[in-house]
Amino acid sequence: MKKLASRGLKLSFSKVMLWAGLAFLYVPMLILVIYSFNASKLVTVWGGWSTKWYGTLLENEQILGAVSTSLKIAFFSASMSLILGTMAAFVMARFRHSWGKMTLSNMISAPLVMPDVIIGLSLLLLFVHMADLIGWPTDRGMTTVWIAHSTFCSAYVAVVVSSRLREMDRSIEEAALDLGATPLQSFFLVTVPVIAPSLIAGWLLAFSLSLDDLVIASFTSGPGATTLPMVVFSSVRLGVSPQINALATLIIFAVSTTALLAWYLARRSEKRQKQQMRQADLQMAPA
Repeated sequence: MKKLASRGLKLSFSKVMLWAGLAFLYVPMLILVIYSFNASKLVTVWGGWSTKWYGTLLENEQILGAVSTSLKIAFFSASMSLILGTMAAFVMARFRHSWGKMTLSNMISAPLVMPDVIIGLSLLLLFVHMADLIGWPTDRGMTTVWIAHSTFCSAYVAVVVSSRLREMDRSIEEAALDLGATPLQSFFLVTVPVIAPSLIAGWLLAFSLSLDDLVIASFTSGPGATTLPMVVFSSVRLGVSPQINALATLIIFAVSTTALLAWYLARRSEKRQKQQMRQADLQMAPA
């Protein structure tokens, strides 16, 4: 009886901590969503239900332009980070232990622990000296932000992909090479499909980091490349606008919809694979 009572107490404590953690994470978001429908101009004063701030948001060209700029930079930065990070991960996972490999691993690990202020300041000085020496870049804008985001996002992609490469069975690649495939064909036809989940995860991580970055973009951007976090930060400094609540609600809705869609597709794919395995077992079973 004492064991059952202790188990019940432990289970109830786990449930309480679970719901407390979920409430700590999602109750502020729920409050933000509710106040996005506030009719009052003051964020802290409830003035009734209204959707006028969503209409005002859609008419705000500054915010819409910043959203478009951030999405473009995030897409291209994630794509470039995926290429660079995969190449670095392949070197760390497949090359034998050497001084060059250790140096590369340390260089990739540095952006993970280095403050964003130092990264942004160093990239700013780099672009300034490059403009003095070779005349490029003449102005800081989307290109410089793209280079900066690709630089630090590549480290995260390399860590994600390298962990999957280390767990991969190399005998599959060796079999492909024995059957006449070139190393390049073996990589694209054998290795890439096996590590595809880690490639997708790395791309999504880089996309999120680029879309969320404020400090590095502030150092490397110019007048024509204002990202969404910069617009939100500048507006919040003057006072939280209900438009920001509406914008945050739309972002939460978009992220939630994407996550639910990904979960549905993954579950559907898993069910399809189980059905195929059952059909294969039935076909192989003796009559």
